[in-house]
Amino acid sequence: MNVTHQEWIDQAIELAYENTKEKRGKPFGAIIVKDGEVIAKGVNDVLQTHDPTAHAELQAIRAAGQKLGTSDLSDCQLYASGEPCPMCLGAIYLSNLKEVYYAYTAEEEAAAGLGTQYYYEQLALPKHQRDIQLQHVKTNAGDRDPFALWKKLGR
Repeated sequence: MNVTHQEWIDQAIELAYENTKEKRGKPFGAIIVKDGEVIAKGVNDVLQTHDPTAHAELQAIRAAGQKLGTSDLSDCQLYASGEPCPMCLGAIYLSNLKEVYYAYTAEEEAAAGLGTQYYYEQLALPKHQRDIQLQHVKTNAGDRDPFALWKKLGR
C-alpha cells in the first residue's frame, strides 16, 4: 500500500481532533512512519499530565525510540498536525529526523491562541537579552567530572 503525505497528515490531524474532543490536551497529534508503516503516535497530553513537555511530537519521538531501541530516527518521517514549537524542533534535531511534514502553520496556531512565536523570538536573542537569564555556576568536581569520564570511556 502506497500511502501519500496527505494521508499521513490526515492521521495526525485525526489524533489531534480526537484528543481535543476528549479534552485530554491541546489540539495536536503526531505520527512517526518508517518504511511505510506507522511505528509511533503521540498526542498533546499537557493538560492531562500537567507536564509542559508532553507535546505530540515528543510523545511520538519517545515512543518511536522505545520501539526501535535507538534515539536515531534518521530513517523515519514525522507527520504533525501543527508546525513544531522550538522544543519539539530541538527534539527533531536531536533524534536526527530528516523529514518533517506538518498541516497547520504557526500563524494558524497563533490565531487559535496556541502560538509559540514568543519562544522563537526569545531563542533568537543573545543570551543576555532573554527574559529568562541562565546562570553559570563554576564547578570544582575534580575527579568526579562526568564529561571527563564520558570522554575517557570513549563514548
